[in-house]
Amino acid sequence: MHLHLLIAAPVMLVCLLLQCIVVAVCLRYVHVGSVRTGRRPFWTDVALLAAVMLLTLLCNFAQMAVWAALFVLLGEFGEFSAAFYHSAVNFATLGYGDIVMSARWRMLGPIESAHGILMFGLSTALMTAAVLDVVKVNSARRNDAS
Repeated sequence: MHLHLLIAAPVMLVCLLLQCIVVAVCLRYVHVGSVRTGRRPFWTDVALLAAVMLLTLLCNFAQMAVWAALFVLLGEFGEFSAAFYHSAVNFATLGYGDIVMSARWRMLGPIESAHGILMFGLSTALMTAAVLDVVKVNSARRNDAS
């Protein structure tokens, strides 16, 4: 178990760094957009929310790829595509079980699942913050118009 955590720790740190960068960029963009314009057209709000959603989704895919690279590096998979599929199933906590790693590295699956559920939670929190910002800007606009 200790070996698994030692192997997984650098991967989790890289993934956390990726997630933090995306969160910081999205929050800065959302906040700066609100402060600068104060008033935004409807489609700007739609584009903003879509961009946040797309960036967080791409970030999660990138993290799955990092985990998949680890699995290939450890010799668990000969092809990146199989490793990525297995990683995506773990990261999203689906747990199909159609592909199982060897007993030596099997514990990395639950570790990735725990990491993935936290990262999806962070993505959800970011999306919630973006939605709240849109609501705040639109409420302020309605109050100013009154």
